[in-house]
Amino acid sequence: MSDDTHAHAETRLAWNQNAQFWNQRMGEGNDFVDVLIWPCVERLIGPVEGRRVLDIACGNGLYARRPSRAGADVVAADFAAEMIRAATDATPSDCSVEYRQLDACDPAQLEALRDNPFDAAVCLMAFMDMSDLGPLLAAIRFLVPHGPFVFATAHPAFNNPHVKRKLDASGQPIVTTRQYMTPSTSPEEAIRGQPVPHPNFHRSLTELLSEGFRAGLVLDALEERAFPPAHGTGRGPNPWGGAFSEFPAALMGRLVGREPAA
Repeated sequence: MSDDTHAHAETRLAWNQNAQFWNQRMGEGNDFVDVLIWPCVERLIGPVEGRRVLDIACGNGLYARRPSRAGADVVAADFAAEMIRAATDATPSDCSVEYRQLDACDPAQLEALRDNPFDAAVCLMAFMDMSDLGPLLAAIRFLVPHGPFVFATAHPAFNNPHVKRKLDASGQPIVTTRQYMTPSTSPEEAIRGQPVPHPNFHRSLTELLSEGFRAGLVLDALEERAFPPAHGTGRGPNPWGGAFSEFPAALMGRLVGREPAA
């Protein structure tokens, strides 16, 4: 088994083991979701009523249920069977989402999405959990022409496994890092107390965007998302919040297909 194959299998196993814990702790979102991620998604994806939307690496389905409630026809996919089970159980009867078990690192599984193209797609806070972004970004053809693909990921410079954040005695933020340019895979505990750590796949901004450019995509929007200064700061060894308003926790962007050659 290659290192990449082993890491991918380890990632699936970890998310299956963490699924119920993750669902209980995340629920329908938190400050990270509500302040940083979702307002930007709404700007970048535009109105969704009556549109067909795909949520890749949907986790417990919290991001899929939001466009569904706004009138979208939503398909949500994840490679972890237990995550799909948790997402299905968490979705009320008045919210219509079709959940599928699908591996976003498997080109053959992604190819099946072309049968009924989507108007838009999202992959939110999951790039750092994927061993290989190439198959997903190469498969953006499952969108209608000019359909937006909106992504959110942990900011590669300020929110990677090699970064430490703390407040000094006067309450001023201190951010240090020991690695950025070199890709790495390391165990992570995204929520303190989760049953097992999961692999985190760190990529620099250049490496992350190059995956999309190699697939023939254009980046037409990019936002670095930080908490506003007035926002409270969370607890823990690596807290986020207003005290770190100069340091973005998330990177978000919109990718679209290039115009076909004449």
